[in-house]
Amino acid sequence: MAEQRRDQRDGRDDREGAPPVPEVRRRSASDGEAHAWESLVATARRTVSDGLVVGTSGNVSVRVGDTVLVTPSGVPYDRLTPDDVTGVDLAGRQVLGTLVPTSELPMHLAVYRTTDARAVVHTHAVHATAVSTLVTELPSIHYMTGALGGPVRVAPYATYGTDELAENMLQALTDRSGCLLQNHGTLTYGTSLDQAYDRTAQLEWMCRLWLAASSVPGLTPSLLSERQLDEAGERLRGYGQRR
Repeated sequence: MAEQRRDQRDGRDDREGAPPVPEVRRRSASDGEAHAWESLVATARRTVSDGLVVGTSGNVSVRVGDTVLVTPSGVPYDRLTPDDVTGVDLAGRQVLGTLVPTSELPMHLAVYRTTDARAVVHTHAVHATAVSTLVTELPSIHYMTGALGGPVRVAPYATYGTDELAENMLQALTDRSGCLLQNHGTLTYGTSLDQAYDRTAQLEWMCRLWLAASSVPGLTPSLLSERQLDEAGERLRGYGQRR
């Protein structure tokens, strides 16, 4: 891992077959970007401590203006420092740092180009990944489904880090703020890192709930109707404190 980190700092990725990173002039992070990076690293570390990812799997990004800060490839989150800030423009050209961005950059950028997202969280959460291998849509087991825009779809499998996976994900995200990735994991987005993370945690919890309920022999879980989900979604839009 130490060797990999040295390679990363030279702007190279020692993973076989890693895509090249377009060369542009790098610059220093602004105060806003530095603060956003600190929040991004804290969120990435939370995905590990909460058991949503293992090791360096999964990735997190946040948009600051037209710059996307993103976790680097293959670097443990507990080793990231303020000097490791990694950022690209919306075309994927690296403008901040020397560490190679996550291999899932195509997914993150696809979300930012097509939605109002300000943050994206991708995990390999166990229960959500298990559900992605069983169904094409998570059954509406709980009203929090409404918080994601409706029944959560499963994007068909494609190799990680590819444009094909990004396209499959976008289809599954239509009118939704989260989806499952078949045999892979989850992706959610939000207007902030906190919201994107909360949606990921809720999605994993709903998957765990459905797996538990559907495993009882001889019984079938009751599911919510489209009308019930719409009503819940309306109420959830006004949930929480108002400033």
